[in-house]
Amino acid sequence: MSMIRDLRAVVRPSLRKTNTLHSSYDTTRDPSASSAVVDCAVYRDGRRLAEVDGTCRTPHEAMLRVREQGGFAWIGLHEPTEEEFAGIAREFGLHPLAVEDAVHAHQRPKLERYDDTLFTVFKTIHYVEHAELTATSQVVETGEVMCFTGRDFVITVRHGGHGSLRALRHRLQDDPELLAKGPSAVLHSIADHVVDGYIAVAGAVQEDIDEVEIEVFSTPDKGSPRGSDAGRIYQLKREVLEFKRAVSPLLRPMQLLSERPMRLIDPDIQKYFRDVADHLVRVQEEVIGFDELLNSILQANLAQATVAQNEDMRKITSWAAIIAVPTMICGVYGMNFKHMPELRWTYGYPMVMGCIGVVCFSIHRMLKRNGWL
Repeated sequence: MSMIRDLRAVVRPSLRKTNTLHSSYDTTRDPSASSAVVDCAVYRDGRRLAEVDGTCRTPHEAMLRVREQGGFAWIGLHEPTEEEFAGIAREFGLHPLAVEDAVHAHQRPKLERYDDTLFTVFKTIHYVEHAELTATSQVVETGEVMCFTGRDFVITVRHGGHGSLRALRHRLQDDPELLAKGPSAVLHSIADHVVDGYIAVAGAVQEDIDEVEIEVFSTPDKGSPRGSDAGRIYQLKREVLEFKRAVSPLLRPMQLLSERPMRLIDPDIQKYFRDVADHLVRVQEEVIGFDELLNSILQANLAQATVAQNEDMRKITSWAAIIAVPTMICGVYGMNFKHMPELRWTYGYPMVMGCIGVVCFSIHRMLKRNGWL
Protein backbone atom coordinates (compact mmCIF):
# COMPACT_ATOMS: atom_id res chain seq x y z
CA MET A 1 0.00 0.00 0.00
CA SER A 2 1.37 3.37 -1.02
CA MET A 3 2.16 6.24 1.34
CA ILE A 4 -0.95 8.09 0.17
CA ARG A 5 -3.18 5.11 1.02
CA ASP A 6 -1.53 4.85 4.46
CA LEU A 7 -2.19 8.52 5.07
CA ARG A 8 -5.81 8.13 4.03
CA ALA A 9 -6.20 5.19 6.42
CA VAL A 10 -4.93 7.34 9.28
CA VAL A 11 -7.08 10.39 8.65
CA ARG A 12 -10.25 8.61 7.47
CA PRO A 13 -11.68 7.86 10.98
CA SER A 14 -11.45 11.48 12.04
CA LEU A 15 -12.94 12.58 8.75
CA ARG A 16 -15.96 10.34 9.28
CA LYS A 17 -16.61 11.96 12.67
CA THR A 18 -16.24 15.56 11.59
CA ASN A 19 -17.29 15.37 7.97
CA THR A 20 -20.72 16.88 8.56
CA LEU A 21 -19.54 19.79 10.69
CA HIS A 22 -16.06 20.68 9.47
CA SER A 23 -15.37 19.19 6.05
CA SER A 24 -15.24 21.47 3.03
CA TYR A 25 -17.76 19.28 1.24
CA ASP A 26 -20.55 17.06 2.51
CA THR A 27 -21.12 13.66 0.90
CA THR A 28 -24.85 14.07 1.46
CA ARG A 29 -25.14 17.61 0.11
CA ASP A 30 -27.36 18.56 -2.80
CA PRO A 31 -25.29 18.12 -5.99
CA SER A 32 -27.01 21.16 -7.52
CA ALA A 33 -25.61 23.43 -4.79
CA SER A 34 -22.88 25.90 -5.63
CA SER A 35 -19.43 24.30 -5.53
CA ALA A 36 -15.92 24.82 -6.85
CA VAL A 37 -16.04 21.29 -8.31
CA VAL A 38 -16.94 21.65 -12.00
CA ASP A 39 -16.52 17.98 -12.92
CA CYS A 40 -15.79 14.77 -11.06
CA ALA A 41 -15.48 11.40 -12.79
CA VAL A 42 -13.80 8.00 -12.59
CA TYR A 43 -12.06 6.46 -15.61
CA ARG A 44 -11.19 2.82 -16.06
CA ASP A 45 -9.58 1.32 -19.17
CA GLY A 46 -9.84 4.72 -20.83
CA ARG A 47 -13.61 5.04 -20.40
CA ARG A 48 -15.67 7.11 -18.03
CA LEU A 49 -17.66 4.98 -15.63
CA ALA A 50 -21.37 5.50 -16.11
CA GLU A 51 -23.27 7.07 -13.22
CA VAL A 52 -26.93 7.59 -12.61
CA ASP A 53 -26.55 11.33 -13.12
CA GLY A 54 -23.52 11.04 -15.42
CA THR A 55 -20.98 12.09 -12.80
CA CYS A 56 -19.80 11.50 -9.23
CA ARG A 57 -21.44 13.67 -6.62
CA THR A 58 -18.27 14.30 -4.60
CA PRO A 59 -14.52 13.59 -4.79
CA HIS A 60 -15.05 11.23 -1.83
CA GLU A 61 -17.44 9.12 -3.91
CA ALA A 62 -14.98 9.18 -6.80
CA MET A 63 -12.19 7.74 -4.67
CA LEU A 64 -14.50 5.07 -3.25
CA ARG A 65 -15.27 3.95 -6.80
CA VAL A 66 -11.55 3.94 -7.65
CA ARG A 67 -10.82 1.68 -4.69
CA GLU A 68 -13.73 -0.63 -5.56
CA GLN A 69 -13.45 -0.73 -9.36
CA GLY A 70 -9.92 0.50 -10.13
CA GLY A 71 -8.97 3.20 -12.62
CA PHE A 72 -8.38 6.80 -11.61
CA ALA A 73 -10.40 9.85 -10.63
CA TRP A 74 -10.25 13.17 -12.44
CA ILE A 75 -11.61 16.08 -10.42
CA GLY A 76 -11.81 19.56 -11.88
CA LEU A 77 -12.15 22.68 -9.74
CA HIS A 78 -12.49 26.37 -10.54
CA GLU A 79 -11.09 28.95 -8.09
CA PRO A 80 -11.77 26.97 -4.88
CA THR A 81 -11.58 28.63 -1.49
CA GLU A 82 -9.48 27.25 1.36
CA GLU A 83 -12.58 25.77 2.97
CA GLU A 84 -13.73 24.13 -0.27
CA PHE A 85 -10.32 22.62 -0.97
CA ALA A 86 -9.42 21.53 2.56
CA GLY A 87 -11.49 18.34 2.53
CA ILE A 88 -10.26 17.34 -0.93
CA ALA A 89 -6.66 17.92 0.19
CA ARG A 90 -7.16 15.63 3.19
CA GLU A 91 -8.93 12.99 1.10
CA PHE A 92 -6.06 12.75 -1.40
CA GLY A 93 -3.19 13.50 0.98
CA LEU A 94 -2.03 16.66 -0.79
CA HIS A 95 0.90 18.58 0.65
CA PRO A 96 -0.08 21.83 2.47
CA LEU A 97 2.43 23.93 0.50
CA ALA A 98 1.01 22.76 -2.81
CA VAL A 99 -2.53 23.30 -1.53
CA GLU A 100 -1.68 26.86 -0.53
CA ASP A 101 -0.26 27.57 -3.99
CA ALA A 102 -3.31 26.06 -5.67
CA VAL A 103 -5.77 28.13 -3.65
CA HIS A 104 -4.04 31.50 -3.77
CA ALA A 105 -2.71 31.20 -7.36
CA HIS A 106 -0.36 33.84 -8.87
CA GLN A 107 2.43 31.27 -9.10
CA ARG A 108 5.27 30.86 -11.56
CA PRO A 109 5.04 27.83 -13.87
CA LYS A 110 6.80 25.00 -12.07
CA LEU A 111 6.97 21.28 -11.37
CA GLU A 112 7.30 20.00 -7.81
CA ARG A 113 7.15 16.54 -6.31
CA TYR A 114 5.61 15.82 -2.92
CA ASP A 115 5.93 12.14 -1.98
CA ASP A 116 3.81 10.29 -4.56
CA THR A 117 2.19 13.41 -6.04
CA LEU A 118 3.39 15.72 -8.80
CA PHE A 119 2.28 19.35 -8.58
CA THR A 120 2.46 21.25 -11.86
CA VAL A 121 1.60 24.91 -12.45
CA PHE A 122 0.74 26.20 -15.93
CA LYS A 123 0.13 29.79 -16.95
CA THR A 124 -2.66 30.04 -19.50
CA ILE A 125 -2.67 32.88 -22.04
CA HIS A 126 -5.75 34.31 -23.72
CA TYR A 127 -5.58 36.82 -26.59
CA VAL A 128 -7.91 39.77 -26.01
CA GLU A 129 -9.57 40.85 -29.22
CA HIS A 130 -9.50 44.60 -29.92
CA ALA A 131 -10.65 46.71 -32.84
CA GLU A 132 -7.65 49.02 -32.56
CA LEU A 133 -4.43 48.82 -30.59
CA THR A 134 -4.12 51.79 -28.25
CA ALA A 135 -1.75 52.84 -25.47
CA THR A 136 -4.11 51.20 -22.94
CA SER A 137 -5.21 48.10 -24.88
CA GLN A 138 -5.01 44.74 -23.12
CA VAL A 139 -3.48 42.29 -25.57
CA VAL A 140 -3.09 39.15 -23.45
CA GLU A 141 -4.90 37.93 -20.36
CA THR A 142 -3.34 35.33 -18.08
CA GLY A 143 -4.82 32.59 -15.96
CA GLU A 144 -3.52 29.50 -14.19
CA VAL A 145 -4.07 25.77 -14.22
CA MET A 146 -2.65 23.69 -11.37
CA CYS A 147 -2.50 19.93 -11.72
CA PHE A 148 -2.06 17.39 -8.91
CA THR A 149 -1.07 14.04 -10.43
CA GLY A 150 -1.05 10.86 -8.37
CA ARG A 151 -1.14 7.15 -9.08
CA ASP A 152 -4.92 6.99 -9.16
CA PHE A 153 -6.11 10.59 -9.37
CA VAL A 154 -5.76 13.88 -11.21
CA ILE A 155 -6.96 17.13 -9.63
CA THR A 156 -7.01 20.22 -11.81
CA VAL A 157 -7.49 23.66 -10.28
CA ARG A 158 -8.22 26.50 -12.69
CA HIS A 159 -7.98 30.24 -12.00
CA GLY A 160 -9.22 32.90 -14.40
CA GLY A 161 -12.14 33.33 -16.72
CA HIS A 162 -10.61 31.39 -19.60
CA GLY A 163 -8.67 28.17 -20.11
CA SER A 164 -11.58 25.81 -19.54
CA LEU A 165 -10.62 22.12 -19.70
CA ARG A 166 -14.10 20.87 -20.58
CA ALA A 167 -13.37 20.49 -24.29
CA LEU A 168 -10.06 18.80 -23.48
CA ARG A 169 -11.82 16.30 -21.22
CA HIS A 170 -14.27 15.46 -23.99
CA ARG A 171 -11.45 14.96 -26.51
CA LEU A 172 -9.68 12.60 -24.15
CA GLN A 173 -12.87 10.66 -23.54
CA ASP A 174 -13.09 10.20 -27.30
CA ASP A 175 -9.62 8.59 -27.26
CA PRO A 176 -9.88 5.69 -24.75
CA GLU A 177 -6.53 4.22 -25.83
CA LEU A 178 -4.69 7.35 -24.71
CA LEU A 179 -6.81 7.87 -21.60
CA ALA A 180 -6.10 4.28 -20.54
CA LYS A 181 -2.50 5.37 -19.85
CA GLY A 182 -3.79 6.95 -16.66
CA PRO A 183 -3.19 10.30 -14.94
CA SER A 184 0.05 10.96 -16.82
CA ALA A 185 -1.94 11.04 -20.07
CA VAL A 186 -4.17 13.74 -18.60
CA LEU A 187 -1.13 15.74 -17.46
CA HIS A 188 0.39 15.55 -20.95
CA SER A 189 -2.87 16.60 -22.59
CA ILE A 190 -3.15 19.62 -20.30
CA ALA A 191 0.45 20.64 -21.05
CA ASP A 192 -0.11 20.20 -24.77
CA HIS A 193 -3.37 22.17 -24.57
CA VAL A 194 -1.70 25.06 -22.77
CA VAL A 195 1.26 25.19 -25.18
CA ASP A 196 -1.06 25.04 -28.20
CA GLY A 197 -2.76 28.10 -26.72
CA TYR A 198 0.63 29.82 -26.58
CA ILE A 199 1.17 29.13 -30.29
CA ALA A 200 -2.21 30.63 -31.21
CA VAL A 201 -1.61 33.74 -29.09
CA ALA A 202 1.88 34.16 -30.54
CA GLY A 203 0.39 34.30 -34.03
CA ALA A 204 -2.13 36.96 -33.00
CA VAL A 205 0.54 39.06 -31.24
CA GLN A 206 2.72 38.81 -34.35
CA GLU A 207 -0.09 40.43 -36.35
CA ASP A 208 -0.30 43.31 -33.85
CA ILE A 209 3.46 43.84 -34.05
CA ASP A 210 3.36 43.80 -37.85
CA GLU A 211 0.58 46.39 -37.81
CA VAL A 212 2.53 48.69 -35.49
CA GLU A 213 5.72 48.24 -37.52
CA ILE A 214 3.96 49.20 -40.75
CA GLU A 215 2.43 52.29 -39.18
CA VAL A 216 5.74 53.41 -37.65
CA PHE A 217 7.59 53.29 -40.97
CA SER A 218 4.74 54.66 -43.10
CA THR A 219 4.15 58.32 -43.95
CA PRO A 220 2.31 59.89 -41.02
CA ASP A 221 -1.06 61.51 -41.55
CA LYS A 222 -1.48 65.22 -41.03
CA GLY A 223 -1.96 65.92 -37.35
CA SER A 224 -0.13 62.72 -36.39
CA PRO A 225 3.49 63.67 -35.74
CA ARG A 226 6.34 61.21 -35.72
CA GLY A 227 6.77 59.45 -32.39
CA SER A 228 3.06 59.37 -31.57
CA ASP A 229 3.10 55.53 -31.64
CA ALA A 230 5.48 55.23 -28.67
CA GLY A 231 2.64 54.65 -26.19
CA ARG A 232 1.19 51.79 -28.22
CA ILE A 233 4.59 50.19 -28.72
CA TYR A 234 5.37 50.38 -25.01
CA GLN A 235 1.99 48.88 -24.09
CA LEU A 236 2.51 46.04 -26.56
CA LYS A 237 5.96 45.47 -25.10
CA ARG A 238 4.47 45.18 -21.60
CA GLU A 239 1.96 42.59 -22.84
CA VAL A 240 4.73 40.62 -24.54
CA LEU A 241 6.63 40.66 -21.25
CA GLU A 242 3.58 39.15 -19.53
CA PHE A 243 3.55 36.48 -22.25
CA LYS A 244 7.25 35.81 -21.68
CA ARG A 245 6.71 35.32 -17.94
CA ALA A 246 4.25 32.54 -18.72
CA VAL A 247 6.36 30.75 -21.32
CA SER A 248 9.98 30.88 -20.16
CA PRO A 249 9.64 29.33 -16.65
CA LEU A 250 7.65 26.39 -18.07
CA LEU A 251 10.51 25.20 -20.27
CA ARG A 252 12.46 23.55 -17.44
CA PRO A 253 9.46 21.54 -16.09
CA MET A 254 8.68 20.27 -19.59
CA GLN A 255 12.28 19.20 -20.08
CA LEU A 256 12.20 17.32 -16.77
CA LEU A 257 8.97 15.56 -17.71
CA SER A 258 10.38 14.58 -21.10
CA GLU A 259 13.90 13.55 -20.03
CA ARG A 260 13.92 12.36 -16.41
CA PRO A 261 12.25 9.00 -15.61
CA MET A 262 9.45 9.41 -13.07
CA ARG A 263 7.36 6.75 -11.36
CA LEU A 264 4.14 8.69 -11.93
CA ILE A 265 4.76 9.24 -15.65
CA ASP A 266 4.10 6.38 -18.05
CA PRO A 267 7.20 5.78 -20.26
CA ASP A 268 5.04 5.82 -23.37
CA ILE A 269 3.55 9.18 -22.37
CA GLN A 270 6.97 10.63 -21.52
CA LYS A 271 7.88 10.52 -25.20
CA TYR A 272 5.00 12.88 -25.98
CA PHE A 273 6.31 15.45 -23.51
CA ARG A 274 9.30 15.90 -25.83
CA ASP A 275 6.99 17.19 -28.52
CA VAL A 276 5.41 19.62 -26.05
CA ALA A 277 8.88 20.81 -24.98
CA ASP A 278 9.87 21.37 -28.63
CA HIS A 279 6.77 23.46 -29.26
CA LEU A 280 7.44 25.42 -26.09
CA VAL A 281 11.01 26.17 -27.21
CA ARG A 282 9.67 27.49 -30.49
CA VAL A 283 7.18 29.74 -28.73
CA GLN A 284 9.88 30.98 -26.35
CA GLU A 285 12.10 31.91 -29.31
CA GLU A 286 9.19 33.77 -30.91
CA VAL A 287 8.43 35.70 -27.72
CA ILE A 288 12.09 36.65 -27.30
CA GLY A 289 12.07 37.77 -30.93
CA PHE A 290 8.93 39.85 -30.27
CA ASP A 291 10.67 41.60 -27.39
CA GLU A 292 13.77 42.39 -29.44
CA LEU A 293 11.72 43.52 -32.44
CA LEU A 294 9.63 45.84 -30.29
CA ASN A 295 12.83 47.30 -28.85
CA SER A 296 14.01 48.05 -32.38
CA ILE A 297 10.64 49.51 -33.38
CA LEU A 298 10.55 51.69 -30.28
CA GLN A 299 14.07 52.97 -30.92
CA ALA A 300 13.21 53.65 -34.56
CA ASN A 301 10.07 55.50 -33.50
CA LEU A 302 12.00 57.66 -31.04
CA ALA A 303 14.66 58.31 -33.69
CA GLN A 304 11.96 59.44 -36.11
CA ALA A 305 10.60 61.79 -33.46
CA THR A 306 14.09 63.24 -32.97
CA VAL A 307 14.54 63.69 -36.72
CA ALA A 308 11.15 65.40 -36.95
CA GLN A 309 12.09 67.73 -34.13
CA ASN A 310 15.38 68.55 -35.85
CA GLU A 311 13.51 69.34 -39.06
CA ASP A 312 11.15 71.63 -37.20
CA MET A 313 14.07 73.39 -35.52
CA ARG A 314 15.79 73.93 -38.88
CA LYS A 315 12.64 75.48 -40.32
CA ILE A 316 12.24 77.74 -37.32
CA THR A 317 15.90 78.75 -37.52
CA SER A 318 15.59 79.44 -41.26
CA TRP A 319 12.59 81.74 -40.88
CA ALA A 320 14.28 83.46 -37.95
CA ALA A 321 17.31 84.18 -40.20
CA ILE A 322 15.05 85.63 -42.89
CA ILE A 323 13.13 87.79 -40.43
CA ALA A 324 16.42 89.00 -38.92
CA VAL A 325 17.21 91.03 -42.08
CA PRO A 326 14.18 93.39 -42.04
CA THR A 327 14.40 93.50 -38.25
CA MET A 328 17.99 94.74 -38.42
CA ILE A 329 17.38 97.30 -41.20
CA CYS A 330 14.20 98.63 -39.61
CA GLY A 331 15.95 98.80 -36.29
CA VAL A 332 18.74 100.91 -37.75
CA TYR A 333 16.39 103.33 -39.44
CA GLY A 334 14.19 103.46 -36.41
CA MET A 335 16.88 105.22 -34.38
CA ASN A 336 16.12 108.86 -33.46
CA PHE A 337 19.03 110.60 -35.20
CA LYS A 338 18.49 113.75 -37.25
CA HIS A 339 21.40 113.27 -39.66
CA MET A 340 21.02 109.84 -41.33
CA PRO A 341 21.56 109.11 -45.06
CA GLU A 342 18.47 108.84 -47.27
CA LEU A 343 16.08 109.97 -44.53
CA ARG A 344 14.88 112.94 -46.60
CA TRP A 345 15.49 111.33 -50.00
CA THR A 346 12.38 110.82 -52.13
CA TYR A 347 13.31 107.25 -53.11
CA GLY A 348 14.81 106.26 -49.77
CA TYR A 349 11.85 104.19 -48.52
CA PRO A 350 11.34 102.22 -51.78
CA MET A 351 15.06 101.52 -51.95
CA VAL A 352 15.18 100.16 -48.38
CA MET A 353 12.11 97.96 -48.90
CA GLY A 354 13.57 96.67 -52.14
CA CYS A 355 16.85 95.80 -50.45
CA ILE A 356 14.97 94.00 -47.69
CA GLY A 357 13.00 92.00 -50.27
CA VAL A 358 16.08 91.07 -52.30
CA VAL A 359 18.11 89.97 -49.29
CA CYS A 360 15.23 87.96 -47.78
CA PHE A 361 14.52 86.26 -51.12
CA SER A 362 18.19 85.36 -51.53
CA ILE A 363 18.39 83.86 -48.05
CA HIS A 364 15.17 81.91 -48.67
CA ARG A 365 16.52 80.50 -51.94
CA MET A 366 19.78 79.48 -50.28
CA LEU A 367 18.04 77.74 -47.38
CA LYS A 368 15.58 76.07 -49.73
CA ARG A 369 18.42 74.74 -51.88
CA ASN A 370 20.18 73.31 -48.81
CA GLY A 371 17.03 71.51 -47.61
CA TRP A 372 16.32 73.65 -44.58
CA LEU A 373 12.94 74.81 -45.90
